[in-house]
Amino acid sequence: MTLVVGVDIGGTKTSAGLVDSSGTLLAVRTLPTPAAQGPAAVLDTAAGLVAEVASGAGDVTAVGVGSAGVVDPRRGVIVSATGAITGWAGTDLRGEVSRRLGLPVTVGNDVHAHALGEQWRGAAAGYADVLLVAVGTGIGASVILGGRVLRGAHSVAGHAGHVPAVAAAGRPCPCGGHGHVEAVASGPAMLAEYRARAAAAVTEPSGVSEPSGVTGPSGVPGSSGASGASGVSGPPGVTGPAAVSGLADVARLAAQGDRIAVSVLAGGAAALGSTIGGLMNVIDPEVVVVGGGVAACGELWWQALREGIAAEVLPALREVPVGPAALGGDAALLGAARMALEVAG
Repeated sequence: MTLVVGVDIGGTKTSAGLVDSSGTLLAVRTLPTPAAQGPAAVLDTAAGLVAEVASGAGDVTAVGVGSAGVVDPRRGVIVSATGAITGWAGTDLRGEVSRRLGLPVTVGNDVHAHALGEQWRGAAAGYADVLLVAVGTGIGASVILGGRVLRGAHSVAGHAGHVPAVAAAGRPCPCGGHGHVEAVASGPAMLAEYRARAAAAVTEPSGVSEPSGVTGPSGVPGSSGASGASGVSGPPGVTGPAAVSGLADVARLAAQGDRIAVSVLAGGAAALGSTIGGLMNVIDPEVVVVGGGVAACGELWWQALREGIAAEVLPALREVPVGPAALGGDAALLGAARMALEVAG
């Protein structure tokens, strides 16, 4: 049976997984990414992990690498990247990994790898036309049509977070633009919005002041009339916005009926749902898979997302299934391994 290794390089951790041709993940190793030390250290770490998982396993025939950033799979180069890994843009990812290992290597964007993994062994298994959306620190997407990833002429296909959204009008986006859905629907954007509204509510002598007409998704308890910032509590002696350390705290408060938390989560999810619905009208997928840390925010978030989608999709797409990713962190490893199988000798 053919053996390959899939690698997932992120800004905080790098993983490698030994995978057989049936899609069984046989071994996984993970180390922190030495992001501040630059490309050579990151590549050395990745190559070392590949060697470790492959040790004693027999002949590994190829390696697939999914990486953060805009990746040109034709040239094997990182076209552009954020500052998460120092000096990552311009790295000859394919060439450098292949030189270190002496094996055929194929490379791609990490979100595309996630989508391939979910299509192979996860929530999109059995579907040829797939839209995967990953919602976390940013918002990315991958489109699979006819079983093949759509990468685009400039390798930037899938940047769904940079689609304009009415709810984000005028808001700065991390890309440097304004008004993109990532500015209201990503994890950091919703956390910042909650903190800002909760801080303002604390200073309101009459209690919480919410924008007119802002509520949660239809039928969700606590979407109006529930407590505001006064309901935030953290460690002893810490209350108010300071008690909210991450989006999981906002989701917890929303589940308890905190009006500001409900409004922020529902608003972000609805904006993202509107974007996904628009993408569905263009792509016509058989299934939509949503993953990333934000997708763990609970049923309130999912209901608002689905309502946002339903408000935009054409009638023929109303029955397209929309659901959560199934493989977690293994998806990118399996997807990268699937890419490697295409070049395995």
